[in-house]
Amino acid sequence: MRDARIADVCDLASLLALFDASDVSSYAEPHGRAEHIWDRILARDGLTVFVSDADNRIVATCMLVTIPNLLRGGRQHAFIENVVTHPDYQRQGYGRAVVGAALDEAWRQDCHHVLLQSGRTDPRVHRFYESCGFTPGLRTSYAALRPTGAS
Repeated sequence: MRDARIADVCDLASLLALFDASDVSSYAEPHGRAEHIWDRILARDGLTVFVSDADNRIVATCMLVTIPNLLRGGRQHAFIENVVTHPDYQRQGYGRAVVGAALDEAWRQDCHHVLLQSGRTDPRVHRFYESCGFTPGLRTSYAALRPTGAS
């Protein structure tokens, strides 16, 4: 099994290179703003970025967001977001390593559940998430999009 670790301040350039190489690059923040955003991410409690390395670069990542909760006996809930694996390293265990590390951390923090949403239509992506322990169809997901022209 591949290893995953928590990202640190020195990982920004490698993460941006991963995003540029993947199909999420059109959604990534411009590099000029990335350093400020990265500083905010690293400073935020309840937010952890996991990465997996190969060949002296980051080849997979995901973000775990944990949130205190007044329900479920006070147990937190969590979300996994921004799951990305470099196209040249897919189906080699790197994506599974970061998602597994995020789930392990959520369970260590006594989270009630971990939610993950995907806008992808590729059935392989959904099979991957199911193989990581996620069950489709347990909840209905909704998204509100920012209105055009909103400041």
